[in-house]
Amino acid sequence: MTQISNSIDARGPRFGALITTLVLAVVLLTESIWLLGLQALVFATGAFFGPAKSPYSLIYKKFVQKRLKSELVKEDAKPPQFAQFVGLLFALTALAGLFFELNILFLAATAMALVAAFLNAFFDFCLGCQMYLIIKRLTTR
Repeated sequence: MTQISNSIDARGPRFGALITTLVLAVVLLTESIWLLGLQALVFATGAFFGPAKSPYSLIYKKFVQKRLKSELVKEDAKPPQFAQFVGLLFALTALAGLFFELNILFLAATAMALVAAFLNAFFDFCLGCQMYLIIKRLTTR
């Protein structure tokens, strides 16, 4: 396998998606603006500094990665970083919905982010990553 520059452990974003799924499920149940704000900060860290700098990635590296027996698979960090940016947009939209008491906006944005995180966590299908690849194909023609 060729070495990818700016590569990350491909299992890390999936672990982060699992935590995100749990956090967003609690946000939907509690409508906690503070918990949603913290999740937005997690997304912002991954979006602006890369997925390897995300708090969930740091938890993964410290407590999970060394316990895994499967072979380390590297992937380009750019698609997951873009996915974090998309998650940030949904979290900010949901925060605006909560702040302005637009419940349908909050529910829709949080639910969409939750579905995307769930698909990544449980089926290893990253919607944001797929969006990144489609956009890249369309813009490099």
